[in-house]
Amino acid sequence: MLNDSLARSSELFMYIAALIYTVVFIAFTSDVVANSRVTRRLEGRSEGIAQKPTVKAKIKVGAGAVSDASATANTAADTVRTGGTEQGTGERGMGYKGAAARALEGEVADSAMLYTGVRRPAARIAVVVMVLAALVHTAAVIMRGIAAQRVPWGNMYEFCTTGALMVSAVFLITLIFRDVRFVGTLVSGLVLIMLCAATIGFPTPVGHLKPALQSYWLVIHVSIAVLASGVFTITFAMAVLQLVQTRREQRILNGKSGGWAFMRLVPSAQALENFAFRMNALAFVMWTFTLAAGAIWANHAWGRYWGWDTKEVWTFVIWVVYAAYLHARATRGWAGPRSAWLSIIGYACIIFNFTVVNIFFSGLHSYSGL
Repeated sequence: MLNDSLARSSELFMYIAALIYTVVFIAFTSDVVANSRVTRRLEGRSEGIAQKPTVKAKIKVGAGAVSDASATANTAADTVRTGGTEQGTGERGMGYKGAAARALEGEVADSAMLYTGVRRPAARIAVVVMVLAALVHTAAVIMRGIAAQRVPWGNMYEFCTTGALMVSAVFLITLIFRDVRFVGTLVSGLVLIMLCAATIGFPTPVGHLKPALQSYWLVIHVSIAVLASGVFTITFAMAVLQLVQTRREQRILNGKSGGWAFMRLVPSAQALENFAFRMNALAFVMWTFTLAAGAIWANHAWGRYWGWDTKEVWTFVIWVVYAAYLHARATRGWAGPRSAWLSIIGYACIIFNFTVVNIFFSGLHSYSGL
């Protein structure tokens, strides 16, 4: 039996979660702005020190011998620019060697993406508030499921709200192991867009499932698809940052200003690519399982494994794009911007499959609820 009262409470909690995610987005954006100002201030101090003349000091060596030692201003300037040990540790300029790697020191963050002693109060607040938003979001999704007496992903509204929760959860879990707060603005922005799309664009009253969806395969097939989509969302954000960081690194190596000072909080383009590749490989395994589980479910529901339905075709297209991405990077050396663009194209196919295919194409998978 449907519980309309609980469903309305779920919708209210979903609006509250969206408001809290807005605060998260603002906090992460404030962190970006604050670090841009700090970087410019440190650069100003660095230039001031660099203009000071060389200071010579007398240092005793051995038995009464005297030697001149120059304490150059460049060393002090480098210390100020990198923020001492806080910003000067770890492997930087990953993907470059020799002079190029040295030129990028202090211009990109630690490629290991480990936490340092850098004080980032706005980012810390953003993470804490995001945990609160995820808890409220989780409560909303659970209430929706209880109200419908089933798993809460039977239509576009429910898939989108659950998908947004998975994006938030994947990001927060990743934060336990790596400092990926540099992508927080993009991730929280995407989560907010997904919630707004669900509550404003795809509002759907709570209801029963269509006969074809009344199967345990709904739990298996759709849950893995939602989780894979959440991971692909994170890698999409990293691919965007990779393209920006690649262009910035090239400008620096050409002797120009890198611009966008907050990008010093972001690891090198190569480090972003390597991390995103590992996450995409994991998500690709889940998407492969989604494709296979969908075929088995189709055989149970309609008596055939594959019928070239629009939804089936685009699910396969997504699989092909990410398979090409993994293959091209692993065996053909497609590193750098080409790798990032393939990842972005793959995510664009996911968005197309979820929105355009669900709304404008009719077929056996027409379960949008709109």
